Order: sequence, then C-alpha cells, then structure tokens
Amino acid sequence: MTFAVQKPLCLVSALFAGLILSSCSSSQQQVEAPARLPAYSFVPGKTAVLHNGKAIPPRNAPVQVKRAIAAANSLVNKPYRMGGGHRKHYDTHYDCSGSTSFVLKEAGLLTSTRHSKLFLNYGQKGSGDWISVYAKNGHVFLVICGLRFDTSGSGRRGEGPRWRVDGRNTRNFLVRHPTGL
Repeated sequence: MTFAVQKPLCLVSALFAGLILSSCSSSQQQVEAPARLPAYSFVPGKTAVLHNGKAIPPRNAPVQVKRAIAAANSLVNKPYRMGGGHRKHYDTHYDCSGSTSFVLKEAGLLTSTRHSKLFLNYGQKGSGDWISVYAKNGHVFLVICGLRFDTSGSGRRGEGPRWRVDGRNTRNFLVRHPTGL
C-alpha cells in the first residue's frame, strides 16, 4: 500500500518541479519580433500622422509619447554618422542607437545613451501600446504610434533618422517597450 501512495506523490512532485523549472526558463526568454514589420496603417486615436516628414501624435497619446515624437521630429533630416549622438546629446549627426537614445532620453524614458546591443534588455519584453524598440546586435529602431523611426530603410547611404511608413525585415530583432507604454 505504501508503494501505491508513494508513486503518485513522486509523479506529482516531478510534475511540480517541471512546472517550476519551465516557468523560470520562460521568464528569461526574449520576445522575438515577427519576421517582417508590416507597413503603416492608420488607426484613429492610436497612430500618428505623417505630414511633410514630421509625425503628429494622436491627441490622446501620453505625454512621454508626445515628447518622444517631438524629439524624433527634431532629428529628421540630420545625416547619419557612425557614433553620432554618443559623445554629445545634441549632435550634428546620429546613428541608429544615438537617435534611439536621444528620443527616449528626451521623453524621460532613458537615462544614458546606449549602443544597439544594450537595447536588447531595455524596458519590458514585447511590443508596447505606444512605443516599441526593435533591437539586435548592430541595429536598433523605434516604432512610435505606428510609425517607424529608423536610420535605415530607404537604401540610400547616410540618410540618417527618418520616419518611415514602409514595412521592414525584422528577422533576428527582439522587441521591447518602455514600462507602461
């Protein structure tokens, strides 16, 4: 009789241990971006509107989101330069991580400039409701209110940070977002 009682107890203990171990490992996993970020599509009250190369936020967007859009707008038409925005916050040229850092710092969502690889652990896992950070070793970009803010995507070298409405390959990117946004 004791054997019959011990066997189910051992089975229950093994299942419980397996659940604990699987929950520990899954909590440390990153959320990988889909293979392709879709092109922009307008959603009233949720997405920004692009006018003459500058984004206009939805009226109901949180203040940090409006600040992020204003900061990104201030970088539009700045040229690209590797390392731009890293030594000086207000620079004449920006690279991908320099422009992403600038936008998030101006919005009060980041305290110091980061290289692209350091954005792999920024904020929380997954897409945000208002702001998403797409990062991989070697490149980072933002999606704010449905518009992509990126230093690449047009095929023209040296173009620098711009708002983009076209889709983009996001294979091997991780997606993160600022807490609460």
